[in-house]
Amino acid sequence: MALADDLNLATGLGSPAPAAPESPGDRHGHFATPAAAQSNILDPGFNLTLRPMRYPQFFEMYKDAIKNTWTVEEIDFSDDLTDLDRKLMPAEKHMISRLVAFFATGDSIVANNLVLNLYEHINSPEARMYLSRQLYEEALHVQFYLNLLDNYIPDADERAEAFAAIENIPAIRAKAEFCFKWMGDVPDGQLQTPEDRKRFLMNLICFATCIEGLFFFAAFAYVYFLRSKGLLNGLAAGTNWVFRDESMHMNFALEVINTVRAEEPELFDADLGERITAMVEEAVDAEFQFAEDLLGEGVPGMSTADTRLYLEFVADQRLAQLGLPKRYGSSNPFAFMELQDVQELSNFFERTVSAYQVGVEGDVAFDEEF
Repeated sequence: MALADDLNLATGLGSPAPAAPESPGDRHGHFATPAAAQSNILDPGFNLTLRPMRYPQFFEMYKDAIKNTWTVEEIDFSDDLTDLDRKLMPAEKHMISRLVAFFATGDSIVANNLVLNLYEHINSPEARMYLSRQLYEEALHVQFYLNLLDNYIPDADERAEAFAAIENIPAIRAKAEFCFKWMGDVPDGQLQTPEDRKRFLMNLICFATCIEGLFFFAAFAYVYFLRSKGLLNGLAAGTNWVFRDESMHMNFALEVINTVRAEEPELFDADLGERITAMVEEAVDAEFQFAEDLLGEGVPGMSTADTRLYLEFVADQRLAQLGLPKRYGSSNPFAFMELQDVQELSNFFERTVSAYQVGVEGDVAFDEEF
């Protein structure tokens, strides 16, 4: 069965229409729950008004995201084409081909989960404003990677193969299946029981910390490794913007998680912690499978052993951000991530960067020093 069919089954797409809702405040717009009656952010309903504002932190995140606006047309790939033609070793070209194949669909998966799951169940007009902005940013990333593939892979047949990577490349298929597994695990309808809400939290945590916070952060490391060698500066420049967006997306999701934790602390028990840790371990294994393929031809300066340590290091950071014990205890083996002059990313979470309109607050970083 094709992955597209798997996704249809996982998300209910193509299934018979659900029965008519029995209570107000459903996804079809039947009577939004009054703000005064809503006690928690995961309570069913569609609150529509911003006054009184219950969650101003999400509105501030929305405003910050609006100020952080960029366009794909700003990215210049001309020097990259020279690098690809004359400077990259065959193993590095293989690494890039695998990386752009993952980019071809990665952000589209995130965007679909946002629409199919997050927008429905995070019942806050302020948060839904941010999610609307995030959806735009995911579309912008898709456009960026489309331009990237059009520039890097001029042959139409090779481009088609890259866009079909989740069907044809086992390591990328494994990552996609991991995404679809958690995308399809959110209960249909309203989140009525504690178990329903835990399953939604697992989805939110998966996409924030495992996909955007691990899969994408691993991709950023490959890009910045090449940049540390003076290669593919156009790709790195665009990645700076994507890095910033993804960090804001993760900050938002972590703030939603913190809000739920404050409102329903009983959900965050040992059982949920064990589930999250197991999911993170699964994500590390899936990403390492991809690393073995991506680095399989031997890229000098980036070994699979070091990459495994880096993935474990990032995974530990994500667990710590969720208030959970670190799983691996690994340190960051990639000195280039700390020593490289990454321009806009220098002291990224410490100050406002002049190349952007606003700085992003929050502790989403590779480690305390970086």
